[in-house]
Amino acid sequence: MSTKLFDLTDKIALVSGASRGIGEEVAKLLAQQGAHVIVSSRKIDDCTAVAESIREAGGSADPFACNIGNMEQIAALFAHIHQAYGKLDICVNNAATNPYFGHVLDTDLGAYNKTVEVNIRGYFFMSIEAGKLMRDHGGGAIVNTASINALQPGPMQGIYSITKAAVVNMTKTFAKECGPLGIRCNALLPGLTKTKFAGALFSNEEFYQEAIKGIPMQRHAEPEEMAGTVLYLVSDASSYTNGECIVVDGGLTI
Repeated sequence: MSTKLFDLTDKIALVSGASRGIGEEVAKLLAQQGAHVIVSSRKIDDCTAVAESIREAGGSADPFACNIGNMEQIAALFAHIHQAYGKLDICVNNAATNPYFGHVLDTDLGAYNKTVEVNIRGYFFMSIEAGKLMRDHGGGAIVNTASINALQPGPMQGIYSITKAAVVNMTKTFAKECGPLGIRCNALLPGLTKTKFAGALFSNEEFYQEAIKGIPMQRHAEPEEMAGTVLYLVSDASSYTNGECIVVDGGLTI
């Protein structure tokens, strides 16, 4: 149900990595506020399940499978958006990968390429295609999910941390160049959040306890705690916000 402050009625929103975790919670919240949400992730069955749950709750959503590490699939996704909706108001780049957990010196080329292709190239060209649609239809809002690791590299997460630092600078680049076109671009930097994606950190007690020490509230965050910040960033209430990188660490917004 939309509110006066965060009314997204008639908005078309794309959320990548929306089949679970932060992306799923973002997709559900945007739909609750009146947006039609394109639920995107690699597997169509997972996308369909989330889209169906949104519709059952009274929202509007459709699934579309897309691996953002694949340029042809990105092209197919935006061809579908152009044909089916004719515009895009909101793009949340949330899909990511972290195939390697270990010492940086042991990073192999396969892990490096996969992480860069999804976390940097994928976000870059998703933002380009979204930006073109927004430019042609009066503007819009792009939010990139980065990570607290962009500011302080996570242990055993070298290449992942490097790509998330790139996402922060990418966000600022798009904000600077696309702001005059009516396109806002901001980034969300989650701290330790309990998702399947972050499973390696939660299954390793030593790493988990070390991570908790550095969190102001001394606890991890839940995916739904990230969704409200994204809603704010894509809403008209934040029309003055462009190029901001907001840290949400253990439930504390910084």
